[in-house]
Amino acid sequence: MTSAAPGPVRLLLTSDTHVPKRARRLPGPLLAGIREADVVVHAGDWVDEATLDLLEAESNRLIAVWGNNDGPGLRARLPEVATAELAGVRLAVVHETGAATGRERRCAARFPDTDLLVFGHSHIPWDSTAPGGLRLLNPGSPTDRRRQPHHTWMTVELAAGGIGPVELHRLD
Repeated sequence: MTSAAPGPVRLLLTSDTHVPKRARRLPGPLLAGIREADVVVHAGDWVDEATLDLLEAESNRLIAVWGNNDGPGLRARLPEVATAELAGVRLAVVHETGAATGRERRCAARFPDTDLLVFGHSHIPWDSTAPGGLRLLNPGSPTDRRRQPHHTWMTVELAAGGIGPVELHRLD
C-alpha cells in the first residue's frame, strides 16, 4: 500500500521579537497568524522566556533557535541551529549568517543538505536563492524595524518538496 503524499504545510516565520525591550507584547496580527499556522519558525532574539512560553502554547508546532541577545535560560531551552523536514523540504534555522555580501555562498557551504534556511539578526527582510537552490529567508522583525519602513514577518507554504510563494506581512 502506498502512503499519501504529505499535504501542504503553512509556515509562519518570525525573528527578533525582543520582548519586552522593543515592544511590550507581540502584535495582535502576528499572534493571530501564529494560531493559524501549521508550523511557527522563530529565528532567535526572543530576549525573554515568557515569549517562548507563549509561542509554545499558541503554536501547533514551534521550531526555534536562540539569538545573540538571548541569555542562559533561553540558550538552555533552544538550540543554536534547528533542522526539520516538512512536506519534503529540508529546513534549517539559525540566527546569524554574517554580512549580506557573500551570504548565499557561505550559507550554501554551511548548510549543504538544506532546501530552506530561515535566519534573523539584521531585522531586514531577505529572500534570495543561492547557486544550487538553497532558499534564504529572513522575516525581519515584528517589533523592532530599525531602519526599515515596516515591522514584518513572513508566511510560506511548503508542499511536495517545494517552497511556495513567500508573503511578507507588514505592520504599520
